[in-house]
Formats: sequence, structure tokens, C-alpha cells
Amino acid sequence: MKKVVIAQNISFYAWHMRLNLARAIRDAGYEVIFVSSSDKSIVSSDKSLTGDKYSRKIEEEFKYYDINLSRKGTNPFTDLKTIYEFYRVYKKIKPDIVLHYTAKPSIYGTIACHQLNIKTINNIAGLGTLFVKQNFITKIAKKLYKDSQKNATKIFFQNRDDLKMFTDEKLVNASKCDVLPGSGVDTQKFMPMEQKEDNTFRFLLISRMLWDKGIGEYVQSAKNIKKIYKNIEFQLVGFLDTENSASAVSKEQMKEWTDEGYVNYLGSSDNIQEVVAKADCVVLPSFYREGTPRVLLEGASMAKPIITTDNVGCRDVVDHGVNGYICKIKNSEDLTEKMIKMLRLSSQERNKMGERGREKIIKEFDESIVFKKYIDSIKEIIG
Repeated sequence: MKKVVIAQNISFYAWHMRLNLARAIRDAGYEVIFVSSSDKSIVSSDKSLTGDKYSRKIEEEFKYYDINLSRKGTNPFTDLKTIYEFYRVYKKIKPDIVLHYTAKPSIYGTIACHQLNIKTINNIAGLGTLFVKQNFITKIAKKLYKDSQKNATKIFFQNRDDLKMFTDEKLVNASKCDVLPGSGVDTQKFMPMEQKEDNTFRFLLISRMLWDKGIGEYVQSAKNIKKIYKNIEFQLVGFLDTENSASAVSKEQMKEWTDEGYVNYLGSSDNIQEVVAKADCVVLPSFYREGTPRVLLEGASMAKPIITTDNVGCRDVVDHGVNGYICKIKNSEDLTEKMIKMLRLSSQERNKMGERGREKIIKEFDESIVFKKYIDSIKEIIG
């Protein structure tokens, strides 16, 4: 049986975002193996257990190899170690093809695969702050992408903006590229659920707690709206990303906001459906270089109206005025205006927006579309 490796930067995302793809590839007749790094902040103190709880969840169904991978920084010595980590593991597994996700696996994993003569399919998405600020580090990243991706067998992008940027700057060969509808969404799992009425309207932002995700603009809008309306709750769900200290919201800042009553921070969650089900509107005011934000896909799939920015990837999920609203980037006043506009709709109008959103997701973003493209590509490359 031919071996397919799925390589992701961290086990939480491997479990949350790639498990259904792995099952589909397995059902197509391949052995699937995961390669990822554990979140050191949640590794068990029990020495008999390896990895974190997410790597152990993966191991319930698939083989899993844990590697040391730093998600931040561009230290050349650390990066050489990362290449060696991938080389060491891939040499042991001897896969027929590797599917890489996120920047470091796509760059350093591909270098390792080239040395071992292993085929690769890379997924370039969520380019983040690095491609927004356009500084010296961006130039390094672009060179790393250009040097590594010339050895990739196939490259998927999650939106046409990113594909155009990479081809225009000659970072990739357009002939080996294709576009996916994000990571897709399980529309049978993320279905509309009955919502209990309690006279409180809830806005919900799900994301890593990074300033680039529009957290500051969301909180400022909460301050503005709470001066006018009562019975409004502004929820935040996601990791306080301490590893990404340059753009991460600090624990102290989050505590200040919650103590002042502007937002309700719910921490991270393994059951996003239940969180979304209780919300009235999903918001993501991101100016991060997104792929196609999964939280927007999941929210729309559950028939929730969406508010997001006119930003790469984000705008692909919303038809303005049809299944939600698009606001200006880095503009809390415009975000406030769109949120008030959402508040002033009748429940019937919001429900109709939600229904249109779900129709759009089923038609354009269902994960089965993504699975078919991957499986067809794997068959074409390795048989």
C-alpha cells in the first residue's frame, strides 16, 4: 500500500483541519501517516504519554510522528535543524508523497523531500503578517519559497489573490499550481442548530488572539456599541498565542478588556459547533494575509450571517448584503457601522442571510470538493 504523509506545523491544526481529508485518502486506498509538532504548553506531565492530547487523538486512527518545529523566527541554525527533522522522519517513513501545510513544512519539508526524491503537494495559505508588512524578513521568506517550491510536484493555493502574487513575482511555476476552496468545511457536521432565545444578541470572533486578526478593532466596536445598546455580548474564542509575541494580544490586555466588560473571552474550544450555535453573527475583521478563513466557512455553514473585511481570502466567503457584510480593513468605525446594521435587521432578515450563506458554502466550499482535488492529484502523481 502506498504511503501518504500529511505534515502540519502543530498537532491541534492537524487534528482539527486534516482528519477528514486523511480519512478520505485512506478510503481511496492509501496508508496515511501524520507528521507534526506537539504544543509544548499542553504536553502531559505523565511521562508514559507522548505528545499532546491532539497528537494522541490522531494516533487513535493513524500513525503519528512528532517532530521539533518552532513556528516562529527565521534563525538559520534552527531552520537547518528543522530541515534535518523532516529529513530524518521522512527517511524513516519512506512515503510515496507528502502533503505539506503551513509555511515551514511547505518550505523545509519540501527541501528534505527533494533530497530524498519524494513527491510533494504543498498548500500555501494564510501567509500572515509577513506578507502584509513587506520588510526584510519578507524578502527572505519569498526567496525561501522560490528556492523550495521549484522542487514541489504540485502546489495548491486557497485563493486566487495569493496565486496571482506568487506567479507575478515568479515565486512558483504557474503550470504546477491550482486553487482550492480553502480547506473546505464538513457541511454535515457544521449544520444549523436550534438557538435558544434569551434576549441577548451575541457577536462571535473565533481566531488566534493576534492584533492582525482585527481583535483591537473588534474590541473598539464593542466599546462603541455598548454605549448605545444593551443586551449585547461580544465573545472571543481562540488561543492566546504567546509564541507569536510580536502580534499576540497579551493575557494582561485580555484581562483588562474582560474586567471592563467589553468582551467575554471564552478561551479555546474543541467543539466550535456549540460555540457558533449560540451566536447570532460571526465576525472576523482580519487584516492578516488569510488563506480562506475556516471559521467563516464553519459559521456560514451553520447558517450564521458573517461580517468580515475586504481582505484576501475573507471576501471570498461573503457576498455583501446577501449572506453578510464586508467592512473596510483596520477601520473600527466601519466595522461598528456594519455590526449596528446587522443588529437592526429583523430576526427573519438575519435568518435569510444565514440560509443564503449555507447555500453558498454547500455549493462552493464543501470539503468533498477539496478531497476530490487532493485524491485526483495523488492518483495522478503516484498512481
